Amino acid sequence: MQKLRIGIVRETKNPPDKRVPLTPVQCRSLTERYRDLEIVVQPSDYRCFTDEEYTSEGIVLSEDLSGCEDLMGVKEVKEERLLDGKSYFFFSHTAKKQPYNRDLLQAVVRKGIRLVDYEYLTSEGGIRLVAFGRWAGVVGAYNGLRAYGQKSGVYNLKPAHECKDLKEVQEELKKVDLGKTRIAVTGGGRVAGGALEILESAGVAQVSPEDFLGLSFDHAIYTRLDPWHYTRRKDGSAFEFGHFVEHPEMYENNFIPYASRTDLLMACHFWDPASPVMLTREQLAGGEIPVSLVADISCDIDGPIASTIRASTIASPFYGYDPSTGKETGPFEEGAIAVMAVDNLPGELPRDASSDFGLAIMEHVIPELLGERDTGMLNRASITEGGSLTLHYDYLSDFLAGLE
Repeated sequence: MQKLRIGIVRETKNPPDKRVPLTPVQCRSLTERYRDLEIVVQPSDYRCFTDEEYTSEGIVLSEDLSGCEDLMGVKEVKEERLLDGKSYFFFSHTAKKQPYNRDLLQAVVRKGIRLVDYEYLTSEGGIRLVAFGRWAGVVGAYNGLRAYGQKSGVYNLKPAHECKDLKEVQEELKKVDLGKTRIAVTGGGRVAGGALEILESAGVAQVSPEDFLGLSFDHAIYTRLDPWHYTRRKDGSAFEFGHFVEHPEMYENNFIPYASRTDLLMACHFWDPASPVMLTREQLAGGEIPVSLVADISCDIDGPIASTIRASTIASPFYGYDPSTGKETGPFEEGAIAVMAVDNLPGELPRDASSDFGLAIMEHVIPELLGERDTGMLNRASITEGGSLTLHYDYLSDFLAGLE
């Protein structure tokens, strides 16, 4: 087994993220399990786990991580903090040609860095293995219910980031009273699963998509919608998920029947820009859609839901959307659609989220780094290596060069 030194970097993106890739206990567990593994942690005064929690587990703190081959963080690393020739693991937000991170991608290539993006650590079948998705769903749905309480004035929930952990969040949910509210949840992955955890903890009853469309209820309900519910093929052929993933442009919107019976929309789906738009500005302005609150957990700006006009923050999670003008208003003004679009939701329950995330790294990433197995996972997730894009990500060439 080869010698491996891993450095955990201090988060540098502003506002700083409190999450960590590995918790103190997980670091100790790994170094006990693998004698040829060393872990060094860069000091930080705003992590959800303190420096003292790491040192109490026997983990070395050091500002200098130059002796580590692999460096792990959570969010993007500032360009001036990147060390030449290292391997970095973080969510880079570059592989979809995000213009705000072109400079970062250029710096990574210029410095000869191997950039491994957590988002693309997948099984051979394409299933994501290392993700915060569940916690985005948990916090996003909680925030949606919190917004409903503020909008209706019926109850008041403590912000998730003021809760110690998921257990305290679940205690807060005992206050929820939704009346006859009808909730639609879009998506079927980890994010939607986390949202459903919260709705079930809040005592909201689940109904089938068919019953959601056809029946009325004297209590709050929710339904979960898959892509074959909210889209359909333009040529009238039967829905095939694989075909939808490969050819989203061949599908059209079928969400309006559901939207027409929805009060609170929780968007948890993955959206491809070539996929159908779900709620246009014109549809929201038409007066036929009763949706008065959108918890856009997916947070696609100027994407499938017209009311999501910007990301919001943990400190200020809600804003309003005036369907008649398409402009932002106060979050709970008369006639406005309240929008929750926080783009770093797991950061509100950072200790719980980090623990789950670290377990996935321990199970899937560390054995590959140590050479215990090689499934090709690290190569599939490596956007750059040795001063150039890898073959999997060669489609970013024009973007990298600034030619798009």
